[in-house]
Amino acid sequence: MTTLYASKWVLPVSAPPITNGAVAVHNGVITAVGPEPEVREKLAQEGPFQTVNLGEAALCPGFVNVHAHLELTVMRGLLDDLSFHAWIRKLTQLRAERLRPVDLQVSARWGVVEALRSGVTTIGDTGDSGAAMDAMVTGGLRGTVFQEVFGIEMLKAKRSLTDLKRKVNAMRRQENSLVKVGISPHAPYTVSKLLYQLVTEYSEEEKLPVCIHAAESLAEEDFMRQGMGPIGEALRKRDIKWDAPGVSTIRYLSDLNVLRVKPLLIHCVRATEEDIGLLALWGARVAHCPKSNAKFGHGIAPALQMRKRGVTVGLGTDSVASNNVCDLIDEARFTGLLHRASQGDDRLLPASELLEWMTLGGARALGLENRIGTIDVGKEADLTAVSLAGAHNQPVHDPAVAILASSSARDVVLTMVRGRVVFDGQTVQTFDENRLRNQLQDAAARLI
Repeated sequence: MTTLYASKWVLPVSAPPITNGAVAVHNGVITAVGPEPEVREKLAQEGPFQTVNLGEAALCPGFVNVHAHLELTVMRGLLDDLSFHAWIRKLTQLRAERLRPVDLQVSARWGVVEALRSGVTTIGDTGDSGAAMDAMVTGGLRGTVFQEVFGIEMLKAKRSLTDLKRKVNAMRRQENSLVKVGISPHAPYTVSKLLYQLVTEYSEEEKLPVCIHAAESLAEEDFMRQGMGPIGEALRKRDIKWDAPGVSTIRYLSDLNVLRVKPLLIHCVRATEEDIGLLALWGARVAHCPKSNAKFGHGIAPALQMRKRGVTVGLGTDSVASNNVCDLIDEARFTGLLHRASQGDDRLLPASELLEWMTLGGARALGLENRIGTIDVGKEADLTAVSLAGAHNQPVHDPAVAILASSSARDVVLTMVRGRVVFDGQTVQTFDENRLRNQLQDAAARLI
């Protein structure tokens, strides 16, 4: 049966806000959008329908989080006082020594619970265990799960590729129409030149999307240009030979012809003007994770310059082990404030533009813009409703401003993926939250 979702405001993103609007959904697809009386009249001519009144809420396209690490949810707040490289080492050690496969599964599932409660309908997740695949499929999310591959030693490249293929084949058995598999040759300091080339060829053969952590930090830049700094020192301690290419990470990936597969590059904090030109030339996309970058002191990615030159940029929260929340409203608000403050321009990134980054921009970054990202007839019904009835939001002069300036994930009252309500404002419908919470606490206790 068709359902009419009525709310005080509908924010299509592709069109101006509609006051006292409505969206009709049938078989997971948006069939009508407009002022409530018009949508109601149209449906009345077509047959029976039911109504869900969301009240003083803004109905938006579902939020798209282009970069997360769901399997790390159990480490939220555990490693907050460490430097970036100490953080990586400790995280890797704890994951390997303390967490069982079932713990990572629970961790990823709890990450999905948080995402659904925050209005996120689509995630680009990166991980090594495969736990996010199970969590996203079971939890009803949409997105891509990028299976990581590592191997900085050239002689082990083919072995790493074989292992990657085995993992991808296992994950593909879990794929459905919402969740697809991708691959992630992790970063230039963990993946050899040969492995990058082999993985790129594999991605083309199997039509697998690719994401890569790139140009994240000054330490990475020192490593790429001179082979120096903490990364170079760590490799030397392991007797691993590395010949620094003497160029930026993005130039390095371009020279290797890796950018031909239009990968999603995560962070790009150190991107230069030349790098941005290469991103635009190849059609590579970028995951902008400003809170995580700021927390580690890495800097501010030139995301505005990228967008001006035609590079597709979406917002990502990164893992809650670094952020520490999966809250895309908060991420977008921080994005706006950060870029305004750093560039001294209070006209940058108005609320309507930030909402576009959270929705259609993210959909484009993951190659899903023809299916989701706006509230338009014919698109799949991925919808999020944000209550604006709270004291912290009243009065509402502009619903987009109210969302971006004074709301948070806690104001979300509906999350829908392809017409299926996965969060009804009270409970996530796809998991037993109480049972999962207890399992998460058990897993967390193993980390102490």
